[in-house]
Amino acid sequence: MTENNQRRNFIKQGIAAGTGATLASARILGANDRVRIGVIGCGRQARGVIGNFMRYPEVQVVALADVYATNLNETKTKANDAETFKDFRKLLDRKDIDAVIVASPDHWHALHMIYACQAGKDVYVEKPISTSIAEGRAMVQAARKYNRVAQVGTQQRSGDHYQQAAKLIQGGALGKITRVHTWNIGNGAPAGIGAPADSNPPADLDWEMWLGPAPLRPFNVNRFGVVPDRWSSFRWFWDYAGGMMTDWGVHHLDIVQMAMNVDAPNAVTAMGGKLALQDNRETPDTLMVTYEYPGFICTYENRDCNGYGMNGNGYGILFHGTEGTMFINRRYFEIIPETRRVNDQPQPRMEAQQAKNTNDQGLTHVRNFLDCLKSRQRPICDIEIGHRSTTTALLGNVALRAGKRITWNKETERVENDPAANKYVSREYRKPWKLNV
Repeated sequence: MTENNQRRNFIKQGIAAGTGATLASARILGANDRVRIGVIGCGRQARGVIGNFMRYPEVQVVALADVYATNLNETKTKANDAETFKDFRKLLDRKDIDAVIVASPDHWHALHMIYACQAGKDVYVEKPISTSIAEGRAMVQAARKYNRVAQVGTQQRSGDHYQQAAKLIQGGALGKITRVHTWNIGNGAPAGIGAPADSNPPADLDWEMWLGPAPLRPFNVNRFGVVPDRWSSFRWFWDYAGGMMTDWGVHHLDIVQMAMNVDAPNAVTAMGGKLALQDNRETPDTLMVTYEYPGFICTYENRDCNGYGMNGNGYGILFHGTEGTMFINRRYFEIIPETRRVNDQPQPRMEAQQAKNTNDQGLTHVRNFLDCLKSRQRPICDIEIGHRSTTTALLGNVALRAGKRITWNKETERVENDPAANKYVSREYRKPWKLNV
């Protein structure tokens, strides 16, 4: 199906593209209405998210779409009554679907979300929302133009202890914070994900459609990356994602920007590369990114060649303030006081504190989305917030690939000091796919 045919199909459904009005096909949900869900992309992440949705009695998963029949069939075991499609556009043709979960590979997120908005569906889209900053902005525009509720799957925001930590930070509990550090570390040396040869795709996979807007490449099991022993390895190729920087970095940076009440850095510097792993990935195995914000700096570190954790933690965030330091991850947060000398004795500047995670963050995040479908309010991680957090992660890769410190204008969403670096702010689509809002 060509882009034009797909557009005509939408018009037949009564979609008035370009009006900015609520679409005629969009149903207004009452407090007790069933919520009918369609799912685009049926891999491991989708199955986890579907599980959270289906724990709420008002949810019914009615349709599934995936270009890989193995995934489609496995996910159908969670939603036995769901209709299945190879082409996501046929799923969007169903007028009875209220909302769509977008859990496809990263390079498809923008198109799947935008088409869903155009079809009158609200959207729960997995992170990172996009593989380029321009795509993310188009996704925000689509949500606003078609009056759609759009929640981003950065579920940490819905964690009770993350919210508590943010309030403490904003209330000055740590004093003046000048330094924040985030990280993900592990050791996959020397083989990493391996370097399998190109081959024929599985018989039940439409490889050309899986590639979609990405460049046409021979099938490689690591590029596909959704088979059991290579989950998510597609994220280590620039065509489809941005490495650990956008896979996990977006989670950390989302919390940093929430807690510090900022939405973009002023400048970014990055160093790193593929320094040790002997596999066919393209993204770095060692990376350090520094973000300059007004009044503080934040770093994101990823290394896949050494697993020595910081205080025994392979991932997390450290907020360093004049009165104390806070460590936080998905399990808990802890505040370690700074000390001052009083009568020649060290005295803590504040009380030590610790709080454990007390809720299911993913489940709470879904509940927030379902409530917003009915209230029409913007969710806790509205698409604009998710775009800003994804942008910050993407800027780490822009600075790395540009090879210099870049200054960022968050209003124009352009690199100011290096026009050539702006080629990484957007990306070309393979025909016939186009980024049209």
